[in-house]
Amino acid sequence: MFNQKDTAQIEGRGASIRQVKQQIEYFKNGFPWMKIVGPATPQRGIKVLSEEQLAAAEDYYTKADIKGKSKFVPASGAASRMFKDMFAGLSALEEGKDLPADAPGARLAAKIKDFAFYSPELFGEPEDSAAYRKATLSKLLGDEGLAYGSKPKGVLKFHRYPQEVRTAIAEHLVEAQKYMRNADGSCNLTVTISPEHEELFKEAIGEIKAEYEKRYGVRYNITFTFQDKATDTIAVDTENKPFRKGDGTLLFRPAGHGALIHNLNKVDAELVSIKNIDNVAHEKLLPVTAQYKQVLMGLALQLRDRIFGFLRKLDENPSVQLCNEIENFLDKELCIQMPLARSEAERVQMLRAKLNRPIRVCGMVKNEGEPGGGPYVIAGKDGCTSLQILESVQINKADEGAMKAMSGATHFNPVDLVCCLRDYKGEKFNLLDYVDPEAGFISSKSFEGRELKALELPGLWNGAMSDWNTLFVEVPVETFNPVKVVLDLLRPAHQA
Repeated sequence: MFNQKDTAQIEGRGASIRQVKQQIEYFKNGFPWMKIVGPATPQRGIKVLSEEQLAAAEDYYTKADIKGKSKFVPASGAASRMFKDMFAGLSALEEGKDLPADAPGARLAAKIKDFAFYSPELFGEPEDSAAYRKATLSKLLGDEGLAYGSKPKGVLKFHRYPQEVRTAIAEHLVEAQKYMRNADGSCNLTVTISPEHEELFKEAIGEIKAEYEKRYGVRYNITFTFQDKATDTIAVDTENKPFRKGDGTLLFRPAGHGALIHNLNKVDAELVSIKNIDNVAHEKLLPVTAQYKQVLMGLALQLRDRIFGFLRKLDENPSVQLCNEIENFLDKELCIQMPLARSEAERVQMLRAKLNRPIRVCGMVKNEGEPGGGPYVIAGKDGCTSLQILESVQINKADEGAMKAMSGATHFNPVDLVCCLRDYKGEKFNLLDYVDPEAGFISSKSFEGRELKALELPGLWNGAMSDWNTLFVEVPVETFNPVKVVLDLLRPAHQA
């Protein structure tokens, strides 16, 4: 299957032949479907907080002992998907076709003044003409203008204010000082980026860092981290044979956000808040955003301290009564139902293993559209049930029970989570020990006009965190404001 040149290429990337062969086996055999018990709902699996509980969680966060905090922002990749419709519109205009008024490109040109990246010098006064639409899209996407078609989302201008215009990464800095400030006045951010975008991010942050530190009385410690090439996965052709480029070398592709578990594993902080680069809003929504981030962090710390208390009691006196109390806690709070143990010693060992794991508390938003990927209760290979976030591609559409669970889903995952990464003795968990390698998925792609199959590693908040202690909490839809396409910037959350 592999020759000497292949071996050199694989090992030169920091991977091994064994890893690549395992990836090819996944292509051949697929991944096992998750055994869904049911959707996580407010009846079981999603905590809905009262006003008193909200206030208590916020208060707990402000008073808790925390060994370092950090904000983790996945920001890799260019914004090409964000402008897919604009590229299509520009292509049509260049072919001499005009765009209908409701086409994305026409809507953008008509509303160009409402975007934070608008300037009269570049775009002029809007006109209802094909020539203006073509010029606008060309200046937005091409190198003669903003070149937004090839830049990362983090450095794009998202929001306009009376005295300034903010990029997405600027809004993350503003958010960080509001709810992630350490006792010494510092704010730690880890931003995952592509190496080719490093200078763009440094420039964007360099323009604002000193001003924001003075304005907010804070000191930013910003670390850029790159997705390790060793986590890229091999591509195969339609017959599951290694895909080879025109020069005969193997094709490897970035394996999705699941590869970022390696980056998260290097963060030296106990409490980490994770939020995607494009999920930021205008500062008018910062009060509700900050409140619920602090609520999630407070709940994570409450859960941490309760679990630590159980573990210390197990060290001191592992009684039957204590084991009963822990099993009841796991079932009621985390939807973990334990299998029967063969002895009391095995029972203690099983409970200790379930307790002594990384913690994640995930915000969940009410699903007001079609049910899809989101929070579920699943039955694991070890005989335990647990709370998991599943993407729709991980759900077996041929399984009547799985589809019933999917149709009963009440919430979806907005990627708004808080993690506790140290154990009850203060040691860092090795997060790679808690990944489910069988929770990846396969997608269809193309390269140089040829079809291929690509392998995505278990997602960062899916299989990469499969073996964590998990709590789902309802958060308001106002905290979820992603910019998936450029026209999303016209939504109220992104306008002054």
